[in-house]
Amino acid sequence: MQKLKNLKYLSVLTLLLVMVGTYSSTAMANLSVDAPDLGTAASFVGLAGSTFTNTGSGVFVGNVGTFPGTSVVGFPPGTIRSGAIYMGGAVPEQAQIDASTAFFALKDQLCNVDLTGQDLGGMTLLPSVYCFDTSAQLTGDLVLDAGGNPLAVWVFQIGSTLTTASDSSVTVINGGKVLNAFWQVGSSATLGTRTWFIGNILADASISMNTGASLVGRALALNGAVTMDTNGVPIPIANTPLFEFLYLPLIMR
Repeated sequence: MQKLKNLKYLSVLTLLLVMVGTYSSTAMANLSVDAPDLGTAASFVGLAGSTFTNTGSGVFVGNVGTFPGTSVVGFPPGTIRSGAIYMGGAVPEQAQIDASTAFFALKDQLCNVDLTGQDLGGMTLLPSVYCFDTSAQLTGDLVLDAGGNPLAVWVFQIGSTLTTASDSSVTVINGGKVLNAFWQVGSSATLGTRTWFIGNILADASISMNTGASLVGRALALNGAVTMDTNGVPIPIANTPLFEFLYLPLIMR
């Protein structure tokens, strides 16, 4: 009997060692992940430190603004719904303060899964804190699986740049909320042509969206520019979860 118990113990130990040594594209959930308080920055769909530039007739749901910069370009042809344009002033100044606080709150969270050197494309990730020592790349489709928890949160800590290839996508399944994904980017983020992206991008430098790239979430650049080419964008660039229900089925692959 004791020999049988020892064999069972060794079998379990071997399985655990294999699991530790092999990364699965479906990462384990971790309840320590926290959503930061965006404060007044939550009312912005796009916030730049220098210049905000729109190219195209895209529709923006939420505030658009700059601080300490004062230049917002491209309205018209772009239009604002449920928001306003702020070219400097007290409102975007406070939003930048709140965005900066959220940025460092995200950065200070304990990393649960190190994805350095791996492409996010093809992964299915449960709620947790994921980190990249340097750059992060998305080529293809990333799925965020809430596991039936509507309060599920995903945090991505990226040391330098975030880049997506053309026609890449990020989607949420199993009851998750698109606005509960947070991307803390150490320098700049670039969304490739026709990328479908969700969540809150908080970048220390700049954020760029190439032609036809979509965003349900927020583009918050602390120090640099926000540049969006909304030509061919099929849905509004929105900071409200209303649009995940109206438009998400249209772009699910």
